[in-house]
Amino acid sequence: MFRVKARHAVIALILAVAAASALPITASASVNTQTGTLSDGATWLIEVPSPWNGTLLLYSHGYVVPGSSNPARDVRDAGTRAFLLANGFALAGSSYAHAGWALQEAIPDQLATLDTFTALFGAPTRTIAWGHSLGGIITAELLQRAPGRFTAALPMCGVLAGGVGTWNQALDSQFAIQQLLPGGSALHIVHITSPGSNLNNAEGVIFAAQQTAAGRARLALASALGDLPGWVDPASPEPAATDYTTQEANQFTWITQVDAPFLFALRAELEFRAGGNPSWNSGVNYAKQLANSIDLPEVQGLYQAAGLNLDADIATLNAAPRVSADDNALAYLEQNIVFNGDLGGKPVLTMHTTGDGLVVNTDEQAYRSVVNKAGNGPLLREVFVHRAGHCTFTPAETVAALQALISRINTGHWAGVTDPGTLNASATALGPLNVAPASFISFEPAQFLRPFDSNNL
Repeated sequence: MFRVKARHAVIALILAVAAASALPITASASVNTQTGTLSDGATWLIEVPSPWNGTLLLYSHGYVVPGSSNPARDVRDAGTRAFLLANGFALAGSSYAHAGWALQEAIPDQLATLDTFTALFGAPTRTIAWGHSLGGIITAELLQRAPGRFTAALPMCGVLAGGVGTWNQALDSQFAIQQLLPGGSALHIVHITSPGSNLNNAEGVIFAAQQTAAGRARLALASALGDLPGWVDPASPEPAATDYTTQEANQFTWITQVDAPFLFALRAELEFRAGGNPSWNSGVNYAKQLANSIDLPEVQGLYQAAGLNLDADIATLNAAPRVSADDNALAYLEQNIVFNGDLGGKPVLTMHTTGDGLVVNTDEQAYRSVVNKAGNGPLLREVFVHRAGHCTFTPAETVAALQALISRINTGHWAGVTDPGTLNASATALGPLNVAPASFISFEPAQFLRPFDSNNL
C-alpha cells in the first residue's frame, strides 16, 4: 500500500476533529476495559462500567489512510466517552482487519466483536450501532445485513449514498478537472497505478488553476459536480449566498486539503480491492448535473466574471470520451455497499453537518429516498447541524442525538424529540460537553446528484 504525503495528514485531523475536544470529565463508575485480537488480525476494545445499564454502543470508526495507525476504537472523543461511561453505557468497537474502504472486513469484525462482548459480559439488553463517516456507512450496513443484532442505529456524517453513488459522483469532479484544466489531460482518474505521483500532478494542476479567474471558475464547476459546500472553517460564519469568491476559495481548500487525496490517490486502494474500476460516467448529461447542483449560481457568476462560456465547457464535457466501469469491480462495490431501504423494523437517526465537503449532506437525501421507497420512512429521522467541516459535532450534540434515539426506543415514537429546538436545548443542558454552541437547524438537503441504490440493480 502507498503512503500519502505527510501534508495530507489533515485528512486524519478532519476525520477525528472532535478528539481534540478533550474535556476535564472523568467517569464516576469503575470501568472494566478488555482488549484482544480477532482471527483475521483485527483488534477490539471493550469498556464496561459498573454499574452497567444493559445498553451496548457498538462504534464503527471512519476511513483510515493505508499506512496509518489503525487501533481499535469504541468512541470518537474523550468527552463523549467519559459521559457515556459515567451514565452506565458499555462501549465496544474493532479496528477492522485492514485500512482503506474496509467495509468487507468491517462487517464481520464488528459482529465478531459483538460475539466477544456477549461471551465476556453476557448479552446486552439493547445494542445500538453508531459511527462516523465511513463508520456511518458501516453502521447502516450492519443494520441492513444483521438487523436482528441491533436495537437501533445512529449513523453520523455517513456515506449514506452508498459506495457506487459516492464514487460515481467523485468521478464527475475528477472528470471536469481532467478535461477542463490546463495539464489535466495527463491525470489518471481511474485505473490509477501510481497514486502518489498522480496526486502530486493533480495538485499541481489544481493550484495552477486557482491562480487565474478562468481556472477558479472551472474549479467551481468541478466542485459543483460534487455538490461541495462553499464553507470550510467551522470557526467562521457561512459565506453569503452571493459571495462566490469566498465560496470558491473554500471549495479550493476542501479539494486540495481533503478531497484530492481521495479522488486522485486513495481511489487506487478501492480499485485494488475491487480488481478494477467500479465507476462510470457513460450516459451522464453534465448540463443536467450542473442544473441540479446547489452550486449552480456560483458557477454561473464566476464564469461570467471570468468572461468564459459555460455552455462551451459543458459541451466539452459532454463530448469527451467517457469512462466505463469494470463489471467485476462494480459488483464488488455493489456488495460494499448499496442500500435497499430495509431497516429491519428498527429506528434510525442520522446526523450531518450542513457544510461537509468530504461526505456531502445530500448523502442524507439519497438514503432517505431509498428508505422511503422501501416503505420505512416512519422509522427514519435525519437531523442537521449548521456548521462547516466533516463530522464536526460537539460532544453535546452527539449525546443529544443519542438521547433522542433512546427516547424513540423507549416510547416507540419520535414525538418531536428530533426537532432542532428540542435537540439544542438537550445539548445545551449538558454543560461542559458544549465546546461550541449547539447548532441543530431545520434543513432540507438537495437531491444527491448521482444516486444509485438497490432499485438500480
